[in-house]
Amino acid sequence: MGKQLDARNQDCPKPVIMTKKALDAIENGELNVIVDNEVAKENVSKFANSKGFKYEVSKNNEDNFIINIIKGTKENNIDEESNKICEPNTFKDTTIIINSNKMGEGEEELGKMLIKGFIYSLTESLPYPSTILFYNNGAKLTVEGSECLEDLKLLEEAGVEILSCGACLNYYKIEDKLKVGSVTNMYTIVEKMKNATNTITI
Repeated sequence: MGKQLDARNQDCPKPVIMTKKALDAIENGELNVIVDNEVAKENVSKFANSKGFKYEVSKNNEDNFIINIIKGTKENNIDEESNKICEPNTFKDTTIIINSNKMGEGEEELGKMLIKGFIYSLTESLPYPSTILFYNNGAKLTVEGSECLEDLKLLEEAGVEILSCGACLNYYKIEDKLKVGSVTNMYTIVEKMKNATNTITI
């Protein structure tokens, strides 16, 4: 009987991140991940497949999916040792630009849920970006009341530079509510974008 992981009632991408942490905690053996929806089942299965782990999917009497992942075969151990050798640095010369308090077009509630999930995923994925720039509505994510503050503070504590546009904070009259990172200006934003090896706009 393998180790059990209950990942039901968790928003994307938490089931995958929970699975990764549980697998990282064991040298070899079986992990049974329980999820309650098709999307989570597919995402966890794809993660297991991407790592080269054998897995099987079944359903229990409550219509929950159980993904049985087997870690520790000879092939997987070889892959893991290779991954350790090629493990990336903690930081990467990448600047991420967040110019909205939601992700993508469409329903506002969904967009806000997606940006929250994106920032949470950054805390769980190495290498970290060197800088995250927030401007326009994106600056609202760094102020009091933002659901992303805890994750942004974790990134800042890890050494990620968090910068919010001062003109944007002033425009929305929230400059006194900044809770993470520091205030910047458009010149610095341009310099950060120009000098980064990679620039990603969300």
